[in-house]
Amino acid sequence: MNKSLITNLLAAVLTAIGYFLDNPMVLSIGLFALSGAFTNWLAVHMLFEKVPGLYGSGVIEDRFEEFKSAIKNLMMEQFFTHQNIDNFLTDQQGHANHFNFAPVIEKINFEPAYDSLVSTVNESKFGSMLAMFGGASAIEPLKEPFIEKIKLKLIEISQSDEFNELLKDSVEQPSVIEELRNKVEQIVSTRLDELTPKMIKAIVQDMIKQHLGWLVVWGGVFGGTFGLVAALI
Repeated sequence: MNKSLITNLLAAVLTAIGYFLDNPMVLSIGLFALSGAFTNWLAVHMLFEKVPGLYGSGVIEDRFEEFKSAIKNLMMEQFFTHQNIDNFLTDQQGHANHFNFAPVIEKINFEPAYDSLVSTVNESKFGSMLAMFGGASAIEPLKEPFIEKIKLKLIEISQSDEFNELLKDSVEQPSVIEELRNKVEQIVSTRLDELTPKMIKAIVQDMIKQHLGWLVVWGGVFGGTFGLVAALI
């Protein structure tokens, strides 16, 4: 339902009725209601669209860069401040319990670590002894158990209180927080740069245009009320 259109049509109908029936009161109510509803509709329309001859219309697209800058400033100055980031990192429930390194550790390829271990053994004084029993191929069955043990141990370490305390102390450093904030700012800027004026206009329209329709309705209501008062006076 287009509230703006219905309000303007009702006001126009009242104006026509008052004119053709030669009823000054109805005519006054209709004219005042139409003027209030139409001017509010025009004001809402001018936010999003250019109207020839009307300076300041199409402000959303004209102020595109300022609009993007305002969004960026809002994000960085209200949400990603140094204090907010620091509070998040020092919050035990928001920090230690939320960072689960197990999925990352499971995806790591530990074969180079095993190969490095075998190479170290071969180059040590035990290399010749190992060669007597078949060399590296003799301990190949130990490869998978070795990798599983390494993964389990690293997961255990990453879940310890001591590790989390060390991690927290590291990320709470001012330089780390500043670097994190710069990364966030870079991401926000990159995403905003992908927006076009028409996309910004569409986003704002979707958010508020349906609610701005009530400005037209109340413009018609108050305009009609003033028209009634004018006719009675």
